[in-house]
Amino acid sequence: MGEVTLIGVDTPKPVFTLHGVDGSGGCVLRRVLRRGQVEGFFAGLAPLEVALEACGGSHHWGRRLSALGQRVRLIPPQYVKPYVKRGQENDRRDAAAIAEAAQRPEMSVVAVKSAEAQAGLMLLKVRELLVKQRTQAVNALRGPAAGFGLVAAQGTGKVAALLVAVASDPGVPDAAKALLALLARQIEHLDEQVKALDDQLLALHKGNDLSRLLAGVPGIGPLTAVGPALTVDPAQFRSGRHSAAYLGLTPQQNSTGGKTRLGGISKAGNTRLRTLLVVGASAVIRHAKPGRRQAESPTGAWLLGLLARKPKKLAAVALANKMARIVWASRLRRAGAMMSRGEAYRHRPAPVPVPA
Repeated sequence: MGEVTLIGVDTPKPVFTLHGVDGSGGCVLRRVLRRGQVEGFFAGLAPLEVALEACGGSHHWGRRLSALGQRVRLIPPQYVKPYVKRGQENDRRDAAAIAEAAQRPEMSVVAVKSAEAQAGLMLLKVRELLVKQRTQAVNALRGPAAGFGLVAAQGTGKVAALLVAVASDPGVPDAAKALLALLARQIEHLDEQVKALDDQLLALHKGNDLSRLLAGVPGIGPLTAVGPALTVDPAQFRSGRHSAAYLGLTPQQNSTGGKTRLGGISKAGNTRLRTLLVVGASAVIRHAKPGRRQAESPTGAWLLGLLARKPKKLAAVALANKMARIVWASRLRRAGAMMSRGEAYRHRPAPVPVPA
């Protein structure tokens, strides 16, 4: 029996299933452990490679096992699925599939997030949830009010005027007024919670050097800058294109026979970051006009040329792709200590054409 060099772990259960292989890929270990036994088991092993499926709780266990000296790799579930034997899915075979996927030399992995990064990303996630709930509450108020012939302009700021109209309209029954007032209090409460989270995000942004640096990029504000600053690890990608592909901003390929066919973007990876970048790019496009200061930069000139040939939505995705590459380059320079503290992002001036 060979020495164990890699262990695949199936984690999101009350019990953890382990599948260990040696240097030749042969199975030399099968074990089932309860949660309380996992750390003690790996603490007694020499440092080796431990592969986990990137899912709920995997970052926690990645940190715990890394602290024990193990080399942890988190593999996306969609890359593990092809190695599960068809019609034979169970915990033991899932662990074997994780170990098999981890042996592939070019397998993509997910970087283990720190506890602080997870907390910062929770701010973005909870804020998104509260904004959705506020929108639902506003729509729940507008619908019944419209049933009584009362309408208002779009936007949460117009709800107060709608409530005044409801309260002063004798045609609205008292029972309906009480229910609409209940919804209004719920909207007000959600507004306060969203503002509180905005303050926390702004404080997190101000305390992060990289986030402040990224906020200088056109289309990236404090809300958008926090996410990449906490999650995008430059060492994870070989180039800016790979980082854009991680966010699903590169086209899908269906090429064969020497013919290159590119379709829509893959929409893989982190949906939240991709959405923020596309929204920021759309804001830049909305203000992109010849003669403005942004048009003097190489990116601005490129964007105006693209808008002259392509639809705005396509240009927004292309600009988001470029922004993702800028984020990767900024993080890479930061990691290499090539950028001094407090240095702002700067556009290089567009080259002046030399007359022939």
